[in-house]
Amino acid sequence: MPPNTTRWTFVVTTLAAFMVSLDNLVVTTALPAIRTALGAGLEDLEWTVNAYTLTFGVLLLTGASLGERFGRRRILALGIATFTVASAFAALAPNVGTLIAARAVQGVGGAMILPLTLTMLSAAVSPERRGAALGVWGAVSGLGVAFGPLVGGAIVDGWAWQWIFWINVPVGLLLAPLALRRLAPDRPLAQRLDLPGLALITVGLFGLVWGLVRGNAAGWGSREVVGSLIAGGIVTALFVAWEARTEHPMLPLRLFRDRGFAASNVTALLFSFGMFGSIFLLAQFLQTVQGSGPFEAGLKMLPWTAMPMLVAPLAGPLSDRIGGRPLLVVGLLMQAAGLGWLAANMSADTAYSMQWPAFVISGIGMALFFVPIANVVLGSVPQEDTGVASGANNAIREIGGVFGVAVLAAVFSHTGSYASAQEYSDGTSIATWVGAGVVLAGAIAALFVPGLKRSTAEPVAAPAAGPVPEPLPA
Repeated sequence: MPPNTTRWTFVVTTLAAFMVSLDNLVVTTALPAIRTALGAGLEDLEWTVNAYTLTFGVLLLTGASLGERFGRRRILALGIATFTVASAFAALAPNVGTLIAARAVQGVGGAMILPLTLTMLSAAVSPERRGAALGVWGAVSGLGVAFGPLVGGAIVDGWAWQWIFWINVPVGLLLAPLALRRLAPDRPLAQRLDLPGLALITVGLFGLVWGLVRGNAAGWGSREVVGSLIAGGIVTALFVAWEARTEHPMLPLRLFRDRGFAASNVTALLFSFGMFGSIFLLAQFLQTVQGSGPFEAGLKMLPWTAMPMLVAPLAGPLSDRIGGRPLLVVGLLMQAAGLGWLAANMSADTAYSMQWPAFVISGIGMALFFVPIANVVLGSVPQEDTGVASGANNAIREIGGVFGVAVLAAVFSHTGSYASAQEYSDGTSIATWVGAGVVLAGAIAALFVPGLKRSTAEPVAAPAAGPVPEPLPA
């Protein structure tokens, strides 16, 4: 592929991945402002976050399949356009219901963007440079997640909460035409879409999340909650059974026979569960309990969010030399230690000097996780499966975040409330301890990721993007 095409592919895919990743957490420091402006309750705030991550996570594999079926470049541009329009509707939302619906459509657009950015970048870069390129992609995606609270806080303080969505519009208007004009054309593959599998996993996960979100309000023994959890579990089991027998599964279960693929995905699930669930409450704690403004709250978390930017350039080459497993294990241990530190020092009068070391530790841990995870996943599967493997890993990571927010918010709601600073502190402390424990379990799971092998030293190529008659990155 011509150097100019490769450069455009790198620019467009990394910017698009950053925009989508940013929206995972950009709303966290804006949640108190949204709660006040739209009269939202805890459940509404959960759905403001989860409407995005749920549709995003569930549809990631479908987004990857659409790219193979209709052409990666075309679906990437469509995803960017969808994400941009949904962002505008979120900014204009007159009530929390409209905001939640717009966030769900944002997730649909994001699901078409993120898996394609990874496979297109992997296909555009030479094998000897692919590990470094994927490391940068992972670091940029991680930065989008990490900088979400700071960007959201700065925008809410400087303008209004609506601008956390308006900022996506000019970026999307720039990237969509660039994707069509500057990325290399690719040949669509005759790939069938697994519509029954998509329907089953969507209904199953929605049932499970609905039951978790409604548990404290409706009662854990209520028909609504028990019925929702049971139905969600049954339909999710039906999805697994369907994927095992259909000829064209959206999630080939055979991939999980590889120890590296299975272990890295369990690790990603547990990391996102603990991290996303904890930060949902911690970002509010700094404002609701300690009286920080949105920007100040984001600034206080800067030692956490800035660490990936500082550590990633060092962690990438190190991962190539020693493999991804040591970095994953150490990173998750540090993330768990940071969350445990915060949970142990959770009160209205906790000094910032007791918080920032935990943010630094957590930030370094986040960087050590984000840098090697993409290469570990892609290196554990055959070349022809890299597209679906990347989609599966991102989907599992997003679904981990959905369950993390739902479960830790349920723990918070059971043990604390917004009624007073002390009650909020008590509930957040217990929930954050749970989050730390889940991340620690992720570190244990990372021990089963295979050590250094050819996938790290000589990264596996992504599926061919089809013939490239002229330099225009996909």
